[in-house]
Amino acid sequence: MMIRPILFGLMSFVLCPLSFGQTMVYLERAENLNYDEERIAGAQILKGNVVFRHEEALMYCDSAYFYENTNSLDAFGHVRFVQGDTLFGFGDLLYYDGNTKLARMRRNVRLIHGREKENPTILMTDSLNYDRVEGVAYYYTGGEVKDSLNTLTSVRGNYRTSTKQAVFSKEVILSNPRFVLTSDTLLYNTATKIADIVSPTNIIYEKETDIISSHGWYNTETEQSMLLDRSIVHHVDGKLMTGDTIYYDKRIGFGEVLGQMQMVDSAQKATLYGEYGQMWEENSRGYATDSALMVDWSDSLHLTYIHADTLFTEERHYMDTAMTELDSTYRRVQGHYGVRVYRDDMQMTCDSMVYLTSDSTMHLYSKPICWSENNQISADSMVVFLVNGMVEHAIGYVNALCVMEDSLNFYNQMSGKEMIAYLEEGEVKLIDMSGNALTVYYPKQDDGEYVGLNTTESSFIRMYIENQEIHHIRFTKETTGILYPMDQIPGGADKLALFFWAAEKRPTGPEDVFRKIDN
Repeated sequence: MMIRPILFGLMSFVLCPLSFGQTMVYLERAENLNYDEERIAGAQILKGNVVFRHEEALMYCDSAYFYENTNSLDAFGHVRFVQGDTLFGFGDLLYYDGNTKLARMRRNVRLIHGREKENPTILMTDSLNYDRVEGVAYYYTGGEVKDSLNTLTSVRGNYRTSTKQAVFSKEVILSNPRFVLTSDTLLYNTATKIADIVSPTNIIYEKETDIISSHGWYNTETEQSMLLDRSIVHHVDGKLMTGDTIYYDKRIGFGEVLGQMQMVDSAQKATLYGEYGQMWEENSRGYATDSALMVDWSDSLHLTYIHADTLFTEERHYMDTAMTELDSTYRRVQGHYGVRVYRDDMQMTCDSMVYLTSDSTMHLYSKPICWSENNQISADSMVVFLVNGMVEHAIGYVNALCVMEDSLNFYNQMSGKEMIAYLEEGEVKLIDMSGNALTVYYPKQDDGEYVGLNTTESSFIRMYIENQEIHHIRFTKETTGILYPMDQIPGGADKLALFFWAAEKRPTGPEDVFRKIDN
């Protein structure tokens, strides 16, 4: 074995290209050069402040094997790779092929992209390959990428220096001071700070908001996101938002939903549906339109379905008697235009309404009509009261009317200035009518035969109902009335001035609330 030591301060070799389009690796400097053909054939053994140059890239190390014939090198100890003034690589080992321009760095690898003053991207791993032709660095045994805002870890990953676009796969975690994102595959740009969601992804935001999506993007700097394919935004207080497309701005607490929207409030036990809607986290304000529907499921046995052209909802607060502190919260729901409500104990229509969960009241405005069994009640405005999940009573103000259809399609009627209808187990049991109270009804004998048609006028009338029929009626002493035999009823006497029967407008089931009705 022969070893030829050569000492020099600066050495330079100019070699011919191996083939067209390939450039040679140059040895710029080394303190010691040896050959050992038996141990390392075809290699120059270099030691001491070794420097190589290939095109615009410089490679530094403590020692190296330089293979001139294959245009490659193996570098050891304090390895440093420099390309231009924006790409710097560090590690313990470097295997570089000048023909393919592939740099393979091993052990304690750190790749820095960008100038120090510009908050560069830092990639750390134990095994990194950098393809200089494509400008892509990739790892496959676990790595970390850190920029000025986020830290990303994964088993596999690649980073493209020209676009600053990274692709991460397997056990991906993006950590941010305000949230943690986990996924199996994620695209991320260190310049825009935008994460492209391409697989099932979970974002937990300050332990208060959970975003679940498999398609979309999330801007980690502005905290804005576009979430597709039935993504979910879930809050720790039980509120949930989902839809075909969600635009969500966490910083200002705003969400916009397009297509099959659902907003669920599990605390208030209500769900808002629509083809389009918006939500503000402050006071849980939101609205829905285009097939808008709110379902109140606070009583699982008696659901309330409310439809309108537009539904608004917001959370409000009770105050204690001293008005000094918040005591509880309730939900306020407004419906505008074409309101239709279905419950198993009462159905309603009106032009606009307000529903308050604080006292379980439904305020109906502009031509409200309510139905329960064979009873129809109406007025200029009405308030429906719910107790223990069921309608307990309803009050009608101005032009109040109650119509009861019997088995032979006769209509018992009451009208007045104010009406209170009391219900038990979903059936009207008692009706009070006051203020110029008028009645038209058909009394019956015990055997069910009609006695005739009775018309009365009084300041107050109370009607008792059993089994959906009039049981008896009480009047004030000032009452006047006429009883007509069935065969002597004059024309028009069987209808009060306010009379109308609107069975065709009545919602017959949950889906029927969407049926359009002409006024």
